[in-house]
Amino acid sequence: MSPSDRDSQSGEPSGSLERAAAILDAFDVAHRELGLAELVRRSGLPRSTVHRTAARMIELGWLDKPGDRYRISTGLFKLSGLVPVRHELREAVLPFLQDLYAAARVTVQLGVLDGTRVLVVDKITGHRPMPMLDQVGGVIPAHCSGLGRAMLAFSETSTVDAVIAAGLERRTPRTITSPTALRRELAAIPDRGWAYDREEGIVGISCIAAPIFSAGGGVAAALSVTGPSAAVRPDRIGPAVRMAAAAATRAYSTRRWESH
Repeated sequence: MSPSDRDSQSGEPSGSLERAAAILDAFDVAHRELGLAELVRRSGLPRSTVHRTAARMIELGWLDKPGDRYRISTGLFKLSGLVPVRHELREAVLPFLQDLYAAARVTVQLGVLDGTRVLVVDKITGHRPMPMLDQVGGVIPAHCSGLGRAMLAFSETSTVDAVIAAGLERRTPRTITSPTALRRELAAIPDRGWAYDREEGIVGISCIAAPIFSAGGGVAAALSVTGPSAAVRPDRIGPAVRMAAAAATRAYSTRRWESH
């Protein structure tokens, strides 16, 4: 946002769209419904501005307010299905996620890079979901997740540099926090065919992931098997993940080519 979009005295976004964006940004997977006070705190806007803007957003169908709490409306949810990453990528890859889940019997996920983090686009958990994992729409660090590393290994150097510059947070005692060690780990992924996160994001949970490429050859996403470390063994799960990602690449590339 440019300086002109903010009030020079208060720092408050001056445009109506900027204020609406600040309100929408206040919601996330952990904050699906917010009271007025919470919305004020998380948006950083004055109470009167939030009250007025949110009321208009309800009229436009962007927000709902059952009782005294605000939430994202179903109208925006419907529009989200038109986003290419959800419509084209998810539909092309979903059959392979299902096959991978049938083989592994633990959580499988689909993610894309979102800046220096990974956005979880889809997941299949079965009857034994793991609540410690992020839900669809949630974000996870790229540096210590299998999904993130599978994509970073095939990304531009500038993308890896940005992740490192953002800070390599230590999430568990096993998390790689050295830039040199991270680059070494990323360099090993192309030959192996999959990325491996052994309890680096969550203690007791491991992840094996492989990249999905677009028709142009660039990395577009990654899919993964994530679960208790005893169940996610590289020698058994790694080849299955690599094969699923290769099949998903062919399906996604063909779909993108035909749609254009």
